Amino acid sequence: MSERLYALLLKLMFLLPPERVHHLAFGAMKLATRFAPGRALTRRLLVADDPILRTRVFGVDFPAPLGLAAGFDKNAEGADAWGPLGFGYAEIGTVTAQAQPGNPAPRLFRLPADRALINRMGFNNLGAAAAADHLAHRLPGGIPIGANIGKTKVVEAADAASDYAISAKLLGPLADFMIVNVSSPNTPGLRDLQAVASLRPLLQAVLDSVSVPVLVKIAPDLSDEDIDAVADLAVELGLAGIVATNTTIRRDGLATPADEVAALGAGGLSGPPVADRSLEVLRRLYSRVGEQVVLISVGGIETADQAWARILAGASLLQGFTGFIYGGPFWARRIHRGLAAKLREHGYTSLSQAVGAEHSTRA
Repeated sequence: MSERLYALLLKLMFLLPPERVHHLAFGAMKLATRFAPGRALTRRLLVADDPILRTRVFGVDFPAPLGLAAGFDKNAEGADAWGPLGFGYAEIGTVTAQAQPGNPAPRLFRLPADRALINRMGFNNLGAAAAADHLAHRLPGGIPIGANIGKTKVVEAADAASDYAISAKLLGPLADFMIVNVSSPNTPGLRDLQAVASLRPLLQAVLDSVSVPVLVKIAPDLSDEDIDAVADLAVELGLAGIVATNTTIRRDGLATPADEVAALGAGGLSGPPVADRSLEVLRRLYSRVGEQVVLISVGGIETADQAWARILAGASLLQGFTGFIYGGPFWARRIHRGLAAKLREHGYTSLSQAVGAEHSTRA
């Protein structure tokens, strides 16, 4: 499918409510990859299978660095689809210990002028037990799957650690790694858990509950001092990595008229508007702890050049969601082919050699 054809299809899809389109598109993806012939054909069309893209990160082998960010596959219903669709891994969730409906609709909005989205989904999901059941039935030999876990809305902050631990115990044995989400703006009080005093016992509870690598996902709206504090805590506790960043609550610098944006209400903004801050946070994290923990960069990545910039800035892995929506089914393949070309152009023989290269150049 050409970019021009997908742009036309996107205009047609944008005539429908965003959440409705999400369910229709996700259903089509699952259908296309449900049976072996469909998976094989999809893989042939969409996967950039290049040895130079393979990397081993926190003990897990990834066929390619760009993964699907959390939020698309909340219940792990498409765990077998994301590999054939061109991703090197996928992050399912966010999953909570208890099933919950999320916030009232409408709760997902498009900003086409900014190629962005605003969501206030509120961790709508079927609960950790349902996600665990789906993961238990995934096909062997697939791409790595990370389980992103969050706090159940009705659980008080004082009980957050035990709530996260329930999800961790259910999903840990079935996932390749675990991501602790304390940075969504759509669960009241959740971002307060990013404060080190609250975050330490929560992360320790998850670490005590699983044997797989554990990462923490942070917001772009943290102050630089708080970013440093979380980074230092990650090293202190022995976390495998940090995912930077989640969506932002900021609304400055948008092409969409301010009154239209205000009318949409609260929620996390994703896509190109968060790109500069996500890159800034990545560089800060790498300078502070990049030699000690793995960094996964997410936020506003649309092109291979932008993906390459994140690798050079210190990201071992990348993620996308909004870029996939606006970029279409060949988006992951375009990113991966572009990265492979960049690696060879600059004389690298593996992806890991390029990670953080800009920092050594600056030095």
